[in-house]
Amino acid sequence: MMKLRAILVMTIYAILVTMASFWMAKQSYSWFPPEASAEAKLLDDLFSLFTGLGTFIYLGVIGPFLYSLLFHRASKYDMSDGPPIEGNTWLEIVWTAVPLVLVLTLSFVSYRTYEKMAVRGPMELVHLHLPQMMQPAYAEPFDSTPQQEIQKAAQTAPIEQIDVNVKQWAWVFHYPEQDVTSTELHLPVDRRVRFRLRSEDVLHGFYIPAFRLKQDVVPNHDIDFELTPVKTGTYRLRDSMFSGTYFAANQADVVVQPFNEYQQWLADAAAQSPTPAFNQAAFEYSHTTSSEGATKDKVAVRGWDTIPPAPPPIVNYAPKKR
Repeated sequence: MMKLRAILVMTIYAILVTMASFWMAKQSYSWFPPEASAEAKLLDDLFSLFTGLGTFIYLGVIGPFLYSLLFHRASKYDMSDGPPIEGNTWLEIVWTAVPLVLVLTLSFVSYRTYEKMAVRGPMELVHLHLPQMMQPAYAEPFDSTPQQEIQKAAQTAPIEQIDVNVKQWAWVFHYPEQDVTSTELHLPVDRRVRFRLRSEDVLHGFYIPAFRLKQDVVPNHDIDFELTPVKTGTYRLRDSMFSGTYFAANQADVVVQPFNEYQQWLADAAAQSPTPAFNQAAFEYSHTTSSEGATKDKVAVRGWDTIPPAPPPIVNYAPKKR
């Protein structure tokens, strides 16, 4: 009778843990910004899977632990030894095989996600300039959402090429076909975009949270990076690597818009004469150059030495100062 009750309790608990794990997996989608790229859908699906499994494992361990702690404690003055328990071969096999299979499965799913994303990145650097191992492909979610139809149609669209130059501390975006430069990144929705990332000084990080993608920008190397925006709106590009005193100010707006609006923006920007753009780092630096102890090469900012920011970039288009 006791054994039957224990089996019943564990069965009910396993059902509750499974339901809680599915709930947590669904909740994990709300922890991030909107899914603004096809790659974001893939990463959120993967994160949801890891969250659900992590919840199941955590509750599966902590529940029996708390139950044993509460209901199977030794009495206050019981100093006797516990009953001798010898090893169980099948139990050893199970708790060795299950984690092994789980880790290998998650590794395979993670690799497949990365392969579907096909963001390229510095493959030529880590593979000693061997031919590219993965052909870029349009990212497809695991599930069959209506968005897939748009994605399949966009897969055949020409790739937009944009050069991204970053320095201490400014982002400059160059559209080579129209010879347009901007400090605001404009992208067409539902079209594959290929960036060529360059750093003029130190290590920077190209990171757009709404796209879920980050790529280190390595000095003296051109790095190709690809993604596909799928949701119109204005997002934020941040420098994810500490690149010096003003790295937190090294940000830019990312505007994802319909293709006809994107083309109109390019035409309007091309008609404008290049002018110096407002730069937050240069603006803040200019207010510290009169600080006591300032020299020609470095300025003390709240007790820290820094270098002068690069001059404000000369671009065709720059957003108005907020």
